[in-house]
Amino acid sequence: MNDLHTFAARTVMASFEGESLPDWARRRLADGLGGICLFGENVTSRDGVRRLCTAIHQASPEAIVSLDEEGGDVTRLYHRVGSPHVGHAALGAVDDPALTRAVAQDIGGELRHVGVDLDLAPVADVNSNPLNPVIGVRSFGEEPDLVGRHVAAFVDGLQSAGVGACLKHFPGHGDTVADSHVALPVAEAPVDVLRRRELAPFRSGVAAGAIAVMTTHVVVRALDPERPATFSGAATALLRAAVVEDGLGFEGLLVSDALDMHGASGDIGVPAAAVRALAAGVDLLCLGPAFTDGQVQAVVDAVVAAVRAGDLPEERLREAAGRVSAASGRLEGMRSSTREQDHHDHRASVAAAGAAISVDGRLGSLDGAQVVRFVSGANVAAGRVPWGLPADGRILHGRPPLDVLEGDPLPELDPARPVVALVRGGHRYSWVVAGLTALARRRPDLVVVELGWPAPDRLPGRTVVHTYGAAAVSAQALDDRLAGALRG
Repeated sequence: MNDLHTFAARTVMASFEGESLPDWARRRLADGLGGICLFGENVTSRDGVRRLCTAIHQASPEAIVSLDEEGGDVTRLYHRVGSPHVGHAALGAVDDPALTRAVAQDIGGELRHVGVDLDLAPVADVNSNPLNPVIGVRSFGEEPDLVGRHVAAFVDGLQSAGVGACLKHFPGHGDTVADSHVALPVAEAPVDVLRRRELAPFRSGVAAGAIAVMTTHVVVRALDPERPATFSGAATALLRAAVVEDGLGFEGLLVSDALDMHGASGDIGVPAAAVRALAAGVDLLCLGPAFTDGQVQAVVDAVVAAVRAGDLPEERLREAAGRVSAASGRLEGMRSSTREQDHHDHRASVAAAGAAISVDGRLGSLDGAQVVRFVSGANVAAGRVPWGLPADGRILHGRPPLDVLEGDPLPELDPARPVVALVRGGHRYSWVVAGLTALARRRPDLVVVELGWPAPDRLPGRTVVHTYGAAAVSAQALDDRLAGALRG
């Protein structure tokens, strides 16, 4: 490969289908591919991930292996069963930074053991809009100071375990009502609000030493009236500018959010999006899940062609490739300075999940409760991870919940047995609110459990419970709390 192709390949974080490293990916890694991002489809077991990461690093010791392991609703290691790590919103509700650090350190220890270098976490977005369809419980909260202190604690905990942290989604995806996976969201906050609210947690994360920052495919009007932040030199300039110049002073690795998302490439395609992102200052291009050799080649070819045509300065490409190599070196130093552990302690997550649960109203006896689950779907970031109550818990007693989909009638219920309704982000769906309202009229004793972001107004029901997340550990804590009503 010539120099331009080598530099272009170094800026690409590719992906592939399956549990094993394809020959084409092995070849590209040997030729200098920047990294691999793992997704749920690559994960069937922790041992399988460990073997896969080992194969990647054998092909290229400098390659950066990453995935999204936020804890809570967004997990790749545990996407089949739900995460044993509590999520950001629950940690924010408890508001104990030491607990957040311990949870992040536990996540980092697991990732270090399987061979992951960079965790695409924490989420530094302030969830200032309760109708946000994609951030929600992935955020520590709606107050910038709270989010900032937990972002810093998460970075510290994760990196103390030998795994790099990546702040996302810069400069903020919290004040949106669209999901950048399927649309191009627009944030309209004025620049003074942006600096005070959205940027504050990113400042905290940068100050804590985060290895990387991830851009967002959101048009932030205060910075750039037309281009999403991933393609905006103004957004990158703000991130890179010195603190004394009102910037964030970040000198590390700038990673794009997945370029196959509609907010980035819906109208132009991934290769063109890659060129635009590099030109705007991104260093490492995340392509999205399940790419092929030919699709990766198309991206590399587009970058090389843009340099040769004068549309992308060669110095910018070299700078980006250099930052990828520098980050790889920092991550290797982080790994070598920490001890790998194959035993992991989830007690901090268990404690946080239990402490986060809030009850508005009275919990009476729920012995023999009928559980109705309103299934409203999941956003692309979380995917289809199990949620609700544990099937083997004390409330369900092995019985499946009564699932209600949009358009379904409410189920027939035994008037002699209590009713518990489970929702996730229920206030964002008119059909869920209508169903809960009808159910509450029929059953004045209704207990509603919100496993997503709290509604701005109280949901219908005699009692409303909030878990601040739907991870497996939060589901177990919920089961314990509801079953505890039998004793109290």
